[in-house]
Amino acid sequence: MTSGQLVTDWGEGYFLALKWGSLDSHTDKLWVGLTPSAGTGLIECFSDLDRNGVFKLTDITKQKFNLVQGADGYGNTRQEYDLSGLTLVPKQ
Repeated sequence: MTSGQLVTDWGEGYFLALKWGSLDSHTDKLWVGLTPSAGTGLIECFSDLDRNGVFKLTDITKQKFNLVQGADGYGNTRQEYDLSGLTLVPKQ
C-alpha cells in the first residue's frame, strides 16, 4: 500500500488482512499478531467482535502470524502460521 490511513500510521509496504473464526468455548483471552512485529507485539483482542485484523509485513521469511488463546484453568494454546510461502505482488 502506498496511501491511506494504514500507510499514514505504519508507512508504505505490504499488509496482511485476516479474519479469524470462532474460538474454543473455554477461551476468555485472545492475542494475535506477527512475530517479530513492527513494534506492537501481540495484541489482546478477545472483545474484538468483528475478528478482523490488518498486519504490516516487513520480512515474510522471518515473520510468523500467531494466535494465542487463553482460558483460566486450561492454560494457553498458541497457533503459529508460516508466511514464507506468500507471494507479494504490488497493486496494479
